[in-house]
Amino acid sequence: MAVIKGPGSGLDKERQRLGEKAVFPETVDVNISQLDPIPAPRHFIKAMPLNAAQARLVLESRQAIKDVLHGRDDRLLVVVGPCSIHDPRAAQEYAQRLAGVNRELKDRLVIVMRVYFEKPRTTVGWKGLINDPDLDGSFDIRKGLWLARKVLTDVLSAGIPAATEWLDPITPQYLCDAVSWGAIGARNTESQVHRELASGMSMPIGFKNSTDGNVDVAADSCYAAAFDHHFLSVNLDGHVISAETRGNPDCHLIMRGSSRGPNYDPASIRQALDDLAKSKAGPDACAGLMVDAAHGNCGKDPDREAGVVEELADRIGGGEEGILGIMMESFLEGGHQDPAPLDQLVFGKSVTDACIAWDRTKDLLHTLAGAVDRRRSSLEGSMHHDR
Repeated sequence: MAVIKGPGSGLDKERQRLGEKAVFPETVDVNISQLDPIPAPRHFIKAMPLNAAQARLVLESRQAIKDVLHGRDDRLLVVVGPCSIHDPRAAQEYAQRLAGVNRELKDRLVIVMRVYFEKPRTTVGWKGLINDPDLDGSFDIRKGLWLARKVLTDVLSAGIPAATEWLDPITPQYLCDAVSWGAIGARNTESQVHRELASGMSMPIGFKNSTDGNVDVAADSCYAAAFDHHFLSVNLDGHVISAETRGNPDCHLIMRGSSRGPNYDPASIRQALDDLAKSKAGPDACAGLMVDAAHGNCGKDPDREAGVVEELADRIGGGEEGILGIMMESFLEGGHQDPAPLDQLVFGKSVTDACIAWDRTKDLLHTLAGAVDRRRSSLEGSMHHDR
């Protein structure tokens, strides 16, 4: 029978076990061992609200991302940061470093920091800061939610907008006011639940191609998420509701490679853009797509990932159309380490996929900015020649 864990340090005996007089029939919670009540989203938001400057940054960065995706802004969208957040202090330091580069390159790049709190696992493993914030198997999800919100406010305070992957459909109620861009991962891109979720989100959402490389399902997701949907959800007070969405017009494709290999080559990009144009999404879709330089596009090798970014920069600078954004995994230290309690870990090193080291990341961001410069110069020269 399920143990109900109370909000305090001790357990109320009357609530400790579901006994014979419980309202639940014996057919419920057969495989549930413990229930830990979590405060409603509004409690977290009121306790840690965004200030005026943070809210303005979220709104302005969301609009900038939309303008890039729809071809109204010629800057390049760059989503960059750790594969996952496991140490709030390291995340804050990374955000501060990124903010310094952003001040220098913001006329050419729209830089958004990866702030990923939930990690989908192929089988089992550490599932992210929200699920197990102490990295010790204690699974203090309440603490994880607090830390996640604190990390987001710290990143915004540094002057950098945040990006995350939406995995659990309840988590956004706790965090989405502080996020400027979201992703639906390869394992969930065909999920009706995540298409419905994306349809109601207040930010642009990228759908990754599936793990086997299928781009059509991601295109279908962009189309489906643009429509209104009705589904069960929870509101800010934690009440179960019937939600009705308006549809999200800012969903787009992310090419992330697959189990079959990379898909960022020019032919694959052209094919994806053609497929998107011919899909149900049609002319209302975003003007291009994003390339994830990590995952299947580099075999999870950070050196190869950096090479992918450099190759994409060459192509963008050379005038290749359709690539509106690039994603890369980067942290203070390169590589990765196995998850463990913080005092046993190297500071600023990933505990999930291997990341590009900060110094190399900084160089790559300048390389991408240079690509935008070359593209602009080429277009200006072409326009002058046409006159």
